[in-house]
Amino acid sequence: MAQTMRPNIAGSLFATDHKPHPVQDTLVAVTLVLGVVSLVTAMFDHLHLLSSWTGLVGILTGAYGQFISETTRERFGLILGLGASAVGFFLGMAHGGLFGGLIG
Repeated sequence: MAQTMRPNIAGSLFATDHKPHPVQDTLVAVTLVLGVVSLVTAMFDHLHLLSSWTGLVGILTGAYGQFISETTRERFGLILGLGASAVGFFLGMAHGGLFGGLIG
């Protein structure tokens, strides 16, 4: 049981492997920003284009980030961003969609 006596030097509860992951961290940040933008702009009917497109891109970047993520910390941030992106995307689709008002 020597592992129980080792000090926790991880620095974070979620960073479990002590290695840098620049690509995954960038995808987490991009997904979170797109999710917040999508969610905030979904509250306004006339911003449905921005809401739906940022939500769609946030869903895609979050899904790819989940595919290549390596730690719980990365997955936690990606799930938050994915959830916000999905809600913003669906509300944007309900208010007019990806091309609402631009085609015919």
